[in-house]
Amino acid sequence: MTDQLQVKVSEGVARVTFNRPKARNALSQEMRTALVDTMIDFGQDDSIRCIVIAGAGDNFMAGGDVKNFAELAKLSKEERYNHFLKRIHVTQPLLLALREMKKPVVGVVQGAAVGFGFSLAMACDLVIASHDARFACSYIGIGTCPDGSGSYYLPKLVGVKRAMEIALLGDFIDASTAQSMGLVNRVAEEGQLEAVSEEIIGRLASGPTVGIGNTKQLIYAADDNSLATQLAMEARGFAECAATEDWAEGVTAFTEKRKPQFRGC
Repeated sequence: MTDQLQVKVSEGVARVTFNRPKARNALSQEMRTALVDTMIDFGQDDSIRCIVIAGAGDNFMAGGDVKNFAELAKLSKEERYNHFLKRIHVTQPLLLALREMKKPVVGVVQGAAVGFGFSLAMACDLVIASHDARFACSYIGIGTCPDGSGSYYLPKLVGVKRAMEIALLGDFIDASTAQSMGLVNRVAEEGQLEAVSEEIIGRLASGPTVGIGNTKQLIYAADDNSLATQLAMEARGFAECAATEDWAEGVTAFTEKRKPQFRGC
């Protein structure tokens, strides 16, 4: 593990914090590798019921480390091609883990979420932003195209025409505009980011984990499934939930007119 990625687990919540504040948390190779390993481990850990991704200091993540890119620009075209092909493939297990894990992932964004930081925020299940957060799919500014699953999630969230505008122009989007587009779930007023995000994180971490995980999988699968396939998936998901202690607790609490105490199992 590198000190460029801080990890803390408490009361079922795993908090992952990018820790290069002086570099606006630009993604280094060390961060990339640690992030992949960490998320794969969290996806397999049943004690973790919610994952939070945030950035230290004033920014979420300012994309890739462009200063490092400048050194790579000295390589031949073939060397650059091979380097980035390998480098980006290394990151893909992280993005698959975020999508496939049956627990919610919350992005807490302050300041800039740019390039890979933008893509990563889009890959989170929920995004809570500070009032001064700024988003940019800025790859075009250095002559490249999105990675980090940005091209997958962006058109699904905002539609094709708007996704084209965001990706081809690379302009910054403020928090309120991002919310109106569907890129952000909540925007916190000044000084309220922690309170707003912690309220949502607490609800998710104390919720019925299997039910939340199955709901997540159903929603993500809906675009690709036929109705018949989705109905079958719903039936299996519901039956799996009904076999949990949380389902029995939820039904009992409802009949007793009290708040359920879910345990994530």
